Amino acid sequence: MIARARYAAIATALLLLVTLPWWVGNTYYVNIASQILLFAVFALALNILVGYGGLVSLGHAGLFAVAGYTAALMLQAGYGHFAANSAAIVVTLAASAIFAVLALRSIGIGFLMITLALGQIIWGVAYRWASLTGGDNGINVTTRPAPFGISLAAAPSFYFTSLIVFLLALATMVLLVRSPFGASLRGTRDQARRMNALGYNVWLIRFLAIVLSGFWTGVSGLLFIYYNQFISPQVSALTTSAEVLLMVISGGTATLLGPIVGAVIVVVMKNVVSAYIERWNLVLGVIFVVIITFMPEGLVPGTVRLCRWGWLVIRTRLNRTPARTARDQAQETHGSGAPS
Repeated sequence: MIARARYAAIATALLLLVTLPWWVGNTYYVNIASQILLFAVFALALNILVGYGGLVSLGHAGLFAVAGYTAALMLQAGYGHFAANSAAIVVTLAASAIFAVLALRSIGIGFLMITLALGQIIWGVAYRWASLTGGDNGINVTTRPAPFGISLAAAPSFYFTSLIVFLLALATMVLLVRSPFGASLRGTRDQARRMNALGYNVWLIRFLAIVLSGFWTGVSGLLFIYYNQFISPQVSALTTSAEVLLMVISGGTATLLGPIVGAVIVVVMKNVVSAYIERWNLVLGVIFVVIITFMPEGLVPGTVRLCRWGWLVIRTRLNRTPARTARDQAQETHGSGAPS
């Protein structure tokens, strides 16, 4: 019964996503949906480390910006989109490997601080090396790619491209969670010393997890620059890393749906609610405080927990009702047969 309900929910979600441009209609909201998808890919990438590896990073915005700047500079130099995107992924993988080698010298708060420092270094380079990056003026990306001859200039076509990338990222995460590598990664999160004693190379497992996370972070960075057709040092700022980390934590770490829900909350608050509420940052902060207070495991696991509790209460009452009815009937029968 539960499995059928889950498959029905997945099918309904896919149907809504595929038909979104038609039932939304408004180009602005189609673009918002594209932004949600690209940040969902970013959050899923970070969740590999935070949720499954137990490694909290505040420097992923740097990798996000590395991919964007590499592609933008290649396009500015006259290269095609395929060459620019391929170079961006390669450079991002190399940067992820460097991040991993430096950051894995420590774990816990040490890992967090090293990634924060590395992210700030990239922000400083993007901000100060104005002759290369344009500084505050940034770099404009004048065109979008046209894979298989399909132009991505229109909002619906870009949305469907983002949706395909998002589904590929989600499928990768599903395979990761169910694979032996995913199990070993969770083992390093829970019992690193025991994994070492069992013969696993904990450092290598974490290294590969950071590189895989960096790959999908780079892909989301490419979607970002094509969505905005512009990149500036603000993309690599600490606030970007913090926002994506909040997406993961608020939605629920070590879940596939949690980072997606977190991306929906943050993007909608920034782009939709902010048009009606001036202090939208305050509202977003209150939402996160409420989630962490009442659902410390995250919104998705917390909602599942509440639904299971509610179903248990309903089932318990339903099971008690027939027993009580039978007892009442027995008492009535006994009472009617008693002498007056």
